[in-house]
Amino acid sequence: MRSSGWPHAPREDSPPYQRGQTVALFIPCYVDQFYPQVAMATAKLLRRQGVPVVFPQEQTCCGQPAFNSGYWDQARRVIHHFCRVFRDYRWIVCPSGSCTAMCRVFFEHVDARQEIVSVGRRVFELTEFLVDILSVTDTGATFPHKVTLHSGCHGRRELGLLEAPLTLLRNVRGMTYCELPNIEECCGFGGTFSVKMPGVSLAMGRKKADNIVRSGAEVVVSNDVSCLMHIGGILQRNPATRHIRTMHIAEVLVAGVD
Repeated sequence: MRSSGWPHAPREDSPPYQRGQTVALFIPCYVDQFYPQVAMATAKLLRRQGVPVVFPQEQTCCGQPAFNSGYWDQARRVIHHFCRVFRDYRWIVCPSGSCTAMCRVFFEHVDARQEIVSVGRRVFELTEFLVDILSVTDTGATFPHKVTLHSGCHGRRELGLLEAPLTLLRNVRGMTYCELPNIEECCGFGGTFSVKMPGVSLAMGRKKADNIVRSGAEVVVSNDVSCLMHIGGILQRNPATRHIRTMHIAEVLVAGVD
């Protein structure tokens, strides 16, 4: 289930997943360094579905920061390392729409060789893997709060990703889903964009925060904790919005699950 109207990034999902096949976790560097609880929630969520999970220790970055900043030669070296680490894994799952899009869409821009492109196309964002590949729509979670969803740009525009996270959230017990006004608008983070254009980035983030307030939510979740880092900083600096929490969707989808 994916949102209509956006191109769908090519992916290798045939033949379908067979029960017992191992999944390699690709954990983005900022998750590894700043939000390890997201990685642990991702592993727990997959194991709850009976999926064997491994974490290749040699993994580093997908190359997105260098790629987005125009340093394609440096990005190419990082991408080649990524492909060496993950080349033997049929299924690769990542708790980030942004980094998944880098692998599936933009590896080919940097190096069009089949051995590079094919690895990138085996990377799946967590919620699309659950819904589209495993046919899971209910993780058994319980989270009695008012929740809204921030739909990150890379996931939405490059992967066509919207319905999968919404489907999973709407099946969380006790949760009230709050529609986010102008959900398609960017939060302003954009990785290095927020560093190069801080004024514009902050203005966009404040507009996103205003829409979160309008939704009536107590918690804003997303597939991308990088966006949440930006949004959360803005919410926390305003006494009127400090009560609104940010959580990666994986954390919500394992809430209340033994």
